[in-house]
Amino acid sequence: MKFVPKALVVACTLVLASCGINSVPAAEETAKAKWADVEAAFQERANLIPNLQEIVLSSAEQERATLDAVVSARASATRPEVQVDGDDLSDPAKMQQYQAAQNELGGAISRLLVSVEAYPELRSQDNFGRFMTQFEGQENRIRVAIRDYNEAVRQYNTTIRTFPDTIGANIIHGAEPMVSYEATTEGAEVAPTLDMGVN
Repeated sequence: MKFVPKALVVACTLVLASCGINSVPAAEETAKAKWADVEAAFQERANLIPNLQEIVLSSAEQERATLDAVVSARASATRPEVQVDGDDLSDPAKMQQYQAAQNELGGAISRLLVSVEAYPELRSQDNFGRFMTQFEGQENRIRVAIRDYNEAVRQYNTTIRTFPDTIGANIIHGAEPMVSYEATTEGAEVAPTLDMGVN
């Protein structure tokens, strides 16, 4: 008779363990950690802007308007009200606002880099060459961080929708699907190719 309650406890534990009690929060925390990597990558890109500003100002006065657009887009992309934290990952509107701000900054940087490549005296500067290498590497890190985040979101969304994890996800955790990071402009998910050749 004493064996029955122990067997019942073991059975209940196994049932609960297979219902998403642990797997749902684990998948959620993984996705949040990957989102933090995305934010860090975008912040590192924003941190490169003052260096670009100094290089361009010292060499290409005629590009001031384009540079001003980069500085303005950086200020917009780093505003507190457009930032997304782990609790906002299920909010499509907040994610879209964040993505739009980052795409605006990326587009402004790309336009500036295309315009300054036309100036051989700027391209030949060591500082500009080092910056271009840093920028290209940062764009690749952003792309990888977004890919890893989207994979973590896919795994989380699959976990909360499949049996038996869906039981714990809906009844215990009240889990909502997370939003993937999507490029809002065609090709925005691909790092730009920078032409460092000399004409």
